[in-house]
Amino acid sequence: MASNIRHLLASKDLKSEEVDFLLKFAIKLKDKPRRILEDRQLALLFEKPSLRTRVSFQVAMRQLGGETTYLAPQEVGLGEREAIKDVARVLSRYLDIVAVRTFAQEIIEEFARFSAVPVINALTNEEHPCQALADLLTLHERFGDLKNFPLAFVGDGNNVAASLIVTAASLGLDIRLATPKGYRPSEAVLKEASTRASENGGKFTLTESPEEAAAGVQAIYTDTWISMGQEREAEQRRIDFANYQLNKNLLASADPSVLIMHDLPAHRGEEITDEVFESENSIIFDQAENRTWAQAAVVAFLLDVI
Repeated sequence: MASNIRHLLASKDLKSEEVDFLLKFAIKLKDKPRRILEDRQLALLFEKPSLRTRVSFQVAMRQLGGETTYLAPQEVGLGEREAIKDVARVLSRYLDIVAVRTFAQEIIEEFARFSAVPVINALTNEEHPCQALADLLTLHERFGDLKNFPLAFVGDGNNVAASLIVTAASLGLDIRLATPKGYRPSEAVLKEASTRASENGGKFTLTESPEEAAAGVQAIYTDTWISMGQEREAEQRRIDFANYQLNKNLLASADPSVLIMHDLPAHRGEEITDEVFESENSIIFDQAENRTWAQAAVVAFLLDVI
């Protein structure tokens, strides 16, 4: 088993100064891509379908001179067709780095334990660190230093929310999370966000009130109420999140120029209204674009070619 390889499996894996560095490095790459990944090979090992994650990783590698190999669920069958540890050791012989998009966090953690090359979390049920980096990159482009920048996340305390609050706290934002009590991120994630906020001069607020979270914020973020694998809970979730919709009424509590954020895909009329989604303050597609550059920076960082 490899023990000295650097991975990005969860947002807490990055130190605060590393988050800051990655955002600045991503902006440099976006402004002027360099072929620093010449002859490097990235595997995209996906057990969940993807639009943005797959394409953005492929574009990132192409922009920096590298190549990608896409492996669909039916081609691998992690833990079913073949043992996770065997897949990890085989791919380590072929490739330089692997991005895994899977279900339980335990799957990617086991994969990383047996991988001799860096592993990137391209989404699990618990974490989405690359999305959080792209989100903060989008704000950093506009505002520079984000210390004490007020940002709210309203809705399900899912993988996107978990990674966002830890990454935002690492940069000292005033980050607020409004979610029903039964839908909060894990206690470990909440503790990590609170600790990082204190260490970096920021603030982390957990509330059940969307209006409290939105009060005076300059950016407000939401995500789907029903993620992949939660379809059986759809009816109950729509009831539980009915008051957490990102709509015109909620935005009345925010700064008049508040920016609208969503990681996509969006379910218009559920977590966000079409009016808000399409407003001139929306930076949703900027977030999607910046997945390419945040991930380019992560790949280069883990391969130590920066």
